[in-house]
Amino acid sequence: MSDTVRSLSTSGLAPKQQIQCWTDALTDLCGHFDVDPMEASSFEGRVNYTTVSKLKLCQIEASQHRIAHTISRARLSEHPYVKILFQTHGISYFEQNGRHIVVMPGDCLAYDVSCPHTIVSPAHTRHEVVIVPKELLLERGFRLSKMSACKLSARTGTGRIAHDFVHAVFDEATKLSPNNAAGVADSLIDLLLLPLREADTMFDRVGPEAMYVRAQGFIREHLRDPDLTIDQISAALGCTKRYLHMLFSDRGMTVSDYIWQTRLQNCRHELETQAGKTITDVAFSWGFSSSSHFSRVFRKYFGFVPSAIHKAQHAGLSPEVP
Repeated sequence: MSDTVRSLSTSGLAPKQQIQCWTDALTDLCGHFDVDPMEASSFEGRVNYTTVSKLKLCQIEASQHRIAHTISRARLSEHPYVKILFQTHGISYFEQNGRHIVVMPGDCLAYDVSCPHTIVSPAHTRHEVVIVPKELLLERGFRLSKMSACKLSARTGTGRIAHDFVHAVFDEATKLSPNNAAGVADSLIDLLLLPLREADTMFDRVGPEAMYVRAQGFIREHLRDPDLTIDQISAALGCTKRYLHMLFSDRGMTVSDYIWQTRLQNCRHELETQAGKTITDVAFSWGFSSSSHFSRVFRKYFGFVPSAIHKAQHAGLSPEVP
């Protein structure tokens, strides 16, 4: 049979013991890191982990903390891994080689563990992690020398398929024979490489058009977040706010224009296709915080108020659009 699922928790330990316990756990999994609970008086962490052939799969839950692999500890032999992290709860802030990436639920973060980096989680977080020895990626021709930390979506496409498969493999790991575990591990690596290769291709296309497409994708994924900001978008893309503004101004709009127009289009579609929803419910679900403000900007953009859609539906008509 495959390896068992092991569990470790810092619950019930003294604060200093909690940090040492967590440091030891990380060292066993993928190398030494500095752990800082920041201003918290204690650190609560729990990890369930198993191995499937040469892969390590982890389910990690932790209170606020910061982990760092610093330059002083940067010995490649200690961290010969690529980590694929699927965020399932909370927000984390990742930094490596000057790139800052915001990781939210539904995001997947892939990065070279051997390069110095920090991850700050200001509140409770949960994520599922696959730790992949670099040798397994090199065998498959993946260009690790060019790999930059990248954020992918686990909500749709190959990213979602990969996450679903990771979750299933973790649940079934203890039931696999050694031969089956090796086959499943090979399939999992090949599946994880699909979104990684897509990201690799995207990063090869460094022009503004590719960055604009990435910006659109990130905005659409986070449209329902009322606190979506330009700072958040630029951090996620690893570009400056000035460059982000330039991408949209070259296309005749501001970043804010694109956000609000896309929200309004989604609101209109939802009002027209889901007659049971109220205007307020729809507005709030797409990031508007005031129904009166929503009605004003909706009318300015479409030329009629959102209530006209409900009235037209009752009359069996469509609203007049100029």
